[in-house]
Amino acid sequence: MTNIEKLTDYETRAGLLDGRVILITGASAGIGAALARRSASLGATVVMLGRSVQRLETVYDEIEQAGGPRPGIFVIDFLTAGGPQYDQLFEAVNDAYDHLDGLVHCAGILGDRSPIEQHDISVWHQVMQVNLTAPFILTQAMFPLLRRSGDASVIFTSSGVGRQGRAFWGAYAVSKFATEGMSQVLASEVGDGSPIRCNAVNPGATRTAMRRAAFPGEDPEELKTPDQVLSPYLYLLGPDSRTVNGRSFDAQ
Repeated sequence: MTNIEKLTDYETRAGLLDGRVILITGASAGIGAALARRSASLGATVVMLGRSVQRLETVYDEIEQAGGPRPGIFVIDFLTAGGPQYDQLFEAVNDAYDHLDGLVHCAGILGDRSPIEQHDISVWHQVMQVNLTAPFILTQAMFPLLRRSGDASVIFTSSGVGRQGRAFWGAYAVSKFATEGMSQVLASEVGDGSPIRCNAVNPGATRTAMRRAAFPGEDPEELKTPDQVLSPYLYLLGPDSRTVNGRSFDAQ
């Protein structure tokens, strides 16, 4: 029996995600790329979303060279994407796979670390668009595909500053508070016992480009790598979490 209070100790097994189709945003770098590679190594077919085709192709090549199922790539910029882009994504996934077993929201931007009093309004809108509105639209667009799975998992990426407000974290913190709320609302709507479950994961301090931007004076060698914070994501994507809904987990 998995101890869901301590997912940092969760151990995956070979074939955990065999046959599953999992869409991952922000898959060109950081936690998203690490999750794509690891999910593929456990048998999943991953559909990778990101802004950079070159970076996505790099992850694609790494997955193929490691012997994983052939992944899919879809280039999208959540800051500027409109209805047609989401419609195209739905049609592409529908035509290629017919369903989704997992949707993981890893994409996000930091924006400015500044006081609310002085926060740039345009940057505020950009952060909300990428971190909150785009995941809402994407989840809504993919829901018909998730409903075709007998065991589907939606995972939102949260943050410690999305649970306890902290000075100067501005739009980023507010967007993560809202992300936690959206995850809870969706979990309540699908309900316990549904074939779709929804949860959130707070990765904690991780060695990523966003973390470097937020803490330029920090020694990155003291931080966990993206590969070291994947346990909650993998647990929630696999069958062991079938009855887990409406929760928020820490990866560290």
